[in-house]
Amino acid sequence: MLTLFRFVRRALIGATLGLALAANAWGPQGHEVVAALAQARLTTVAKAQVDKLLALEPGATLASISKWADKQRSPATAGWHFVNFPKGNCSYAPQRDCPDGNCVVGAIMQQLEILGSAAPPEERLTALKYVVHLVADVHQPLHAGYAEDRGGNTYQLEAFMRGTNLHAVWDFWLIRNLGMSNEALVARLLARPVAPGELNAAQAAEESCRIVGTPGYYPGRKVDTAYIEQFTPVMEARLVLAGARLAAALNRVWQ
Repeated sequence: MLTLFRFVRRALIGATLGLALAANAWGPQGHEVVAALAQARLTTVAKAQVDKLLALEPGATLASISKWADKQRSPATAGWHFVNFPKGNCSYAPQRDCPDGNCVVGAIMQQLEILGSAAPPEERLTALKYVVHLVADVHQPLHAGYAEDRGGNTYQLEAFMRGTNLHAVWDFWLIRNLGMSNEALVARLLARPVAPGELNAAQAAEESCRIVGTPGYYPGRKVDTAYIEQFTPVMEARLVLAGARLAAALNRVWQ
């Protein structure tokens, strides 16, 4: 009886943790890794400008501010973290998918504009915080998924011996399963060749949507070893692109 109680308790804790983590795209480690990847690719000029803004909060780094936008969510900004596509159609249509710019694509564009403007430094620091976070968000496939399951949040399953949901698997568990520190993971991902070009938020969202539509992306109600082996490289590739494109965007602001 005690064993059964412990099993049920662990399952409930796992499900609760999975739901909580679903609010944080990529989870803390994913956001920090994307920010560190971008930091390593900044030009000298862009790095100096970033450091000048970060100096407004002594001790801040791109990695440390990468999670700020999740902690500051409000009804006005909640929609900035994702974009929903109709199932089977990954072509971004602003009026349909991002009314009034209230989606991750529109928010990235708006915040980049503020970042490159003559706005007060405090406003540009806030814009930097949003850009660092939201560029990572748009590369997490389920932040450009389907409204019907809230980007995988309502798709319940078992993964890594826990009750959770598909969104949390991609936010947190696939990265955690690597068992690597931020430093080790960043070093490994930086060694990969990447040709990101310029950041195009709409294109990144369409890419994410197409990944969600990949056969097998929605597993059965249990994430097995085959799923992990198939999609961990996809997850890593999205982290690499997010970091490189974030750097490209910041470099362009201060070219």
